[in-house]
Amino acid sequence: MSGLESLYQQVILDHSREKHGFGLREGEAASSHQLNPTCGDELTLQVHVSSDGETIDAVTWEGAGCSISMASASLLSDLAAGMPVADAPARIALFRELMRSKGAGVDDDEPLGDAAVLEGVSRYIARVKCAMLAWVALEDSLAKLP
Repeated sequence: MSGLESLYQQVILDHSREKHGFGLREGEAASSHQLNPTCGDELTLQVHVSSDGETIDAVTWEGAGCSISMASASLLSDLAAGMPVADAPARIALFRELMRSKGAGVDDDEPLGDAAVLEGVSRYIARVKCAMLAWVALEDSLAKLP
């Protein structure tokens, strides 16, 4: 395993243990519950937006599953905080493209921030659903915003 792959693996393990954004909040939020029956991952995600509806204040979540799904939710929580709501669909589409790349990556993964470390997951078709779970929940939550 190369040093870079080892680093990526460590970031995934760290986020699966530390779980940034973990814990649902009281109050107004658009939410989505998603299940990956293949792996047993389950996740409820909330999107909290600014009062003007323009900015994602926070993405919070609760769930249980494999280290990839938990790390992906944690990384997404970090990435989404402060993001304009209008930018979120393009980021979700870019992450989906990354997961469909079969390890080839995308031309510009900078908009994905640290979530780009999940690129290696795209080589394992059975694990792509694990990585996508939180992103699908975010997409569904955004569709529920007024």
